[in-house]
Amino acid sequence: MADIAPTGPSDAPAGSVAPLEPHVIVLFGATGNLACRKLLPGLLHLSDAGLLPDYRVVGVATEELDDEAFREMARQACEEFARSDVGDSAWADFAKRLSYVPAVAGACRLREVVSAHESELGGQPRRLHYLSIPPNAAGAVVQMLADAGLVERARIVMEKPFGTDLATARALNATVHGIFREDQVFRIDHFLGKEAALNILAFRFANGLFEPIWNRDHIDHVQIDVPETLSVADRASFYEETGAFRDMVVTHLFQILAFMAMEPPTALEPKSISEEKNKVFRSMRPLDPKHVVRGQYEGYRHTPGVDPRSQTDTFVALRVEIDNWRWAGVPFFLRTGKEMAEGARIISIAFREPPKSMFPADSGVGAQGPDHLTFDLADSSKLSLSFYGKRPGPGMKLDKLSLQFALHETGREADVLEAYERLIHDAMVGDHTLFTTAEGIERLWEISAPLLEDPPQVLPYWSGSWGPATVDDLIAPRSWRLPFRRAWRDTAG
Repeated sequence: MADIAPTGPSDAPAGSVAPLEPHVIVLFGATGNLACRKLLPGLLHLSDAGLLPDYRVVGVATEELDDEAFREMARQACEEFARSDVGDSAWADFAKRLSYVPAVAGACRLREVVSAHESELGGQPRRLHYLSIPPNAAGAVVQMLADAGLVERARIVMEKPFGTDLATARALNATVHGIFREDQVFRIDHFLGKEAALNILAFRFANGLFEPIWNRDHIDHVQIDVPETLSVADRASFYEETGAFRDMVVTHLFQILAFMAMEPPTALEPKSISEEKNKVFRSMRPLDPKHVVRGQYEGYRHTPGVDPRSQTDTFVALRVEIDNWRWAGVPFFLRTGKEMAEGARIISIAFREPPKSMFPADSGVGAQGPDHLTFDLADSSKLSLSFYGKRPGPGMKLDKLSLQFALHETGREADVLEAYERLIHDAMVGDHTLFTTAEGIERLWEISAPLLEDPPQVLPYWSGSWGPATVDDLIAPRSWRLPFRRAWRDTAG
């Protein structure tokens, strides 16, 4: 086998994190969509940036490939989806670290390949098992790892959704805990790996200006809105088993809600942050189906693999209430869907309006709704605070103005890690801060039970719209922030 020089601290930029132990990364589902679009390009970027230790990657999937065929597939994926051009030198170094085991070869063959790589690395390397597979296949893969003797010194990353209801989540947790300790398990939510999501913690807890008003006395309601323009496309079989609520709300939007609503942790460390998130989940009221709108875009049932009478939701909007001291009486409105008018990921906090206005009726005050603090969770993240200000000239006419921040204005946009890159690195470090716990995921399925047991009928909506018309009734007398009345300020030039 060719000599491979280690990557790591000597190649890392100044101020980077402490070096990691050598790793063998076993990537299940290595030929799938997620692996091609995110995981393999992400590993290449981490390696090229000097953020990985000496490592090997073992791909596992159902396709009958050899090492060279897998490397060729990986190169095509990286050239198509990597954030920057794939240089020949970086690729040559990365390719040497890749190998492949067909799933049909079984646990013994997997053990042989991993052991050979561990001998090359020397000592006792760490193992990171990434399960980029459907939830119904997770139990078999966990058992395969046990049969292969690859549990010791290992961490396991599990993709969403973690179960499809409370019973399946508990069963999967029991299966996993029968082989791995909870501290070895990393249930991933890539939304929490975004720079903008982490900035919520910095914004809230590092600034004395905002934390005192982060409560029911000053906030009227919160919106978390993640519309997508994408269709279900070739994921129809997966979507028929999950739908928008299971795929997006339990695993993504609820996690963002917890960051927004949590109490200040005692320290910026995983245990404290996880505990505060779990307190939010414990305080959430069970979902009321009367406060949920489910939709399905026209044409979904004609997608290959979809039941012609399918009741699967491709859209969901809901009202969530948190029954604790800070948030009692403040509704959280969540919305997500496929084939919608725009693709966006925003959190919008609407502040209470003044109890009495001294301004004349024709001044314009209140005409454009309450003041909002808005986080854009896109990779090029932005933040906006809107407010009323006087229009220049005679008289007292008010306009809606805004203060805005965009990541590219800092000159540090190149330093941003893509969400999966950050989370892979955190899992290798053993940092659970941005991952979910067994308790947390089971509680979320518990509060979801009333909706899953008695779901409202799916309503049709046109592709390119904002969902079924009744979504406006859900939030009335308030209104949705998307579509924005005013575009983000363009300062790219």
